Amino acid sequence: MTPATDTPDRPRRLVLWCPDWPVVAAAQEGGFGPLVPAAVFAANRVVACSATAREAGVRRGMRRREAQGRCPELLVHEHDPARDARCFERVVLAVEALVPGVEVVRPGLLAMPVKGPARYFGGEESAAERLVDEVEARIGVECLPGIADGFFAAVLAARRGAVVEPGGSAEFLAPLGIEELDQLPAHEVDGGLVDLLRRLGIGTLGGFAALPAADVLTRFGAVALVAHRAAAGLEERPALRREPPPDLAVTEQLDPPVERVDAAAFAAKVLADRLHAELAERGLACTRLAISARTENGEELRRVWRCADPLTPAATADRVRWQLDGWLNSRRGEPRPTAGISVLGLFPDEVVGAGALQLDLLDAATGEADARAGRAFARVQGMLGPDAVLTPVLGGGRDQRDRVRFVRWGDERRPALEPEHPWPGRLPAPSPSVLPESPWPVDVLDAEGAPVGFTERHRLTAAPHRVVAGGRSREVTGWAGPWPVAERWWVELLAVGELTPASQVPPRSVARVQVVLAPDAAGPEADEVALLLVHEGERWWGHGAYR
Repeated sequence: MTPATDTPDRPRRLVLWCPDWPVVAAAQEGGFGPLVPAAVFAANRVVACSATAREAGVRRGMRRREAQGRCPELLVHEHDPARDARCFERVVLAVEALVPGVEVVRPGLLAMPVKGPARYFGGEESAAERLVDEVEARIGVECLPGIADGFFAAVLAARRGAVVEPGGSAEFLAPLGIEELDQLPAHEVDGGLVDLLRRLGIGTLGGFAALPAADVLTRFGAVALVAHRAAAGLEERPALRREPPPDLAVTEQLDPPVERVDAAAFAAKVLADRLHAELAERGLACTRLAISARTENGEELRRVWRCADPLTPAATADRVRWQLDGWLNSRRGEPRPTAGISVLGLFPDEVVGAGALQLDLLDAATGEADARAGRAFARVQGMLGPDAVLTPVLGGGRDQRDRVRFVRWGDERRPALEPEHPWPGRLPAPSPSVLPESPWPVDVLDAEGAPVGFTERHRLTAAPHRVVAGGRSREVTGWAGPWPVAERWWVELLAVGELTPASQVPPRSVARVQVVLAPDAAGPEADEVALLLVHEGERWWGHGAYR
């Protein structure tokens, strides 16, 4: 029997991770099997994909057009956090049938103290195996267990299906790459920290943990100190937490009882506002929230959400809505309430000082208009989901589409690629003012009506004279370029043999041209228009317009 010992800075954790959960949730509601190549997209980028899609070359962060090009039979689903939480409720119920005190970190990830299950099932490994078997037997979902000292180490252990011996988290984390810090929530690690540490020659978590904490705080700031504690196998936040006052719990009697999720979500919004008003008066913020609901027939639901970041009223209301959606709309024989919800309650199980939510002087001086807009955006997210309000972030890259990344309102506005890096081949200013959802095919002809192409040295075979798109032909009055880009050319130079997954991505060679088209008298607009044309795959594509 493996002993389960806790220390204040290294509480022993058991984590269950369901890989590719957004795809699994989409499969459960869509009715397709696990062998079907599928991917979930948000802002036209891959959020998660199935194992069969990965075998075809689909990767997270890939654009939809590229993913479908590598896997034409790819089944596409839009990201739906409510669906993820609703389907994950069945997994939580299966685990709670054996172990109380389960914390939902996010749909697809559960955490719990390991001491109790280890004593009951005869050891940590036995407890993990029993939970995995229970989830697979009842739900038919694969999950991986991880046990370690500290939450961050347990998450990385779950991604490897490993059990780390007590006191061995630091040794387990030490050889792992510094990029594993990306497993921390976005608000807990600076977007450029991993790249900065790599450029400083720190390539492993052990190398980062070896730095003195005082030097990390002085050089990189308080956010990096959180990542430093995690890399050392310590709890990501210090164990000194305040006990929530018992009178902070808020409940609401629903008369008449509600059976619809939207009606319950409205009551949850009122409760969330009341709870956070009480917390604000005491200078506190909630990091671990218990949601309770009781029906007229005495059926009860209680679920704990573990939140790495102090909750806001909108985030609290969202979690209540997702939880009630999973309970009221249970599927496939799972128990569901036999009556409407009559009592709804919120209980802050864990609180911290509200300093984590305070704005700095510069942010606080932006005015009431910004605050009203932020509240409006948060309300839209509460009604339609977190992906309903997106903010564009401009980053680096050669392609205009690669430079823009959409992030959820309220999340850190971190670019996908570092904008300060040199990007040879980047288009000169100005950038296109209109970028279509997907490029459209065009024909570029010379003065003789022959197609214009490119030589092996990326030279135009003739000057563009006419552009044909959508059955309409317009004369070219001016053009600039070309700007060629050869990406991943080194793949062709690799020796024949087993390649790494990164080397399996084929090379890409494109050339861009800007053209100005003469006014079209037959069209609704009589002004000149400029287009960004890209030559790729032996033909031309329209990638943007200048207006």
